[in-house]
Amino acid sequence: MSVRGSLVVISGFSGVGKGTVIRQLLESEKGYALSVSATTRGMRAGETDGVHYFFRTEEEFRRMIEQDELLEHACYCNHYYGTPRAFVEEKLAAGVHVLLEIDTQGARQIRRSYPDALLVFIMPPDAQELRRRLTGRGTEEKAVIRERLQRAAGEADVIEEYDYILVNDQPDACARRLHELIGCQQYRVSRNAEQIRRIRSEIKAFESV
Repeated sequence: MSVRGSLVVISGFSGVGKGTVIRQLLESEKGYALSVSATTRGMRAGETDGVHYFFRTEEEFRRMIEQDELLEHACYCNHYYGTPRAFVEEKLAAGVHVLLEIDTQGARQIRRSYPDALLVFIMPPDAQELRRRLTGRGTEEKAVIRERLQRAAGEADVIEEYDYILVNDQPDACARRLHELIGCQQYRVSRNAEQIRRIRSEIKAFESV
């Protein structure tokens, strides 16, 4: 019987390099899939439905919510975003580890639906480095940078809700550490209930000998 894949939630401050770490992991290791989100925003140039996002109308998205077809969802800038349940379940059943790059709000929703999900928060080496990464892009207005720093302050208050933190000092090294954490999930007590029940039954059988 194939081993079920692990559901891995990856969150972190804006500018911390979550996407880069995920790309490094996907390129260097097999057995992973990045969850494709559904959204009501319009398709941009170069994007493909089912690859970058599942593009849906607001009516279709609301129907997905009503029919419990989403693991988590949220509304940003008047557009809905969410994680389709079917895509994730299909990959997990096939033994593939599914990566979800979502915010702290979505992570809380996933934790309620999947208590065994692995929640990882990616952090910068320090706050000054985070500020440098945000301002170093040179493409963001000061108001946007200020808003992201304020949001980071709120996210910092809930880091303890995650299972692990990883410092993204070097993306490749951070990706290796993430891979090691995910590899340990198969040994969790909660994922080996059948084996535990079997050994208990066998031991109890010895008592009657």
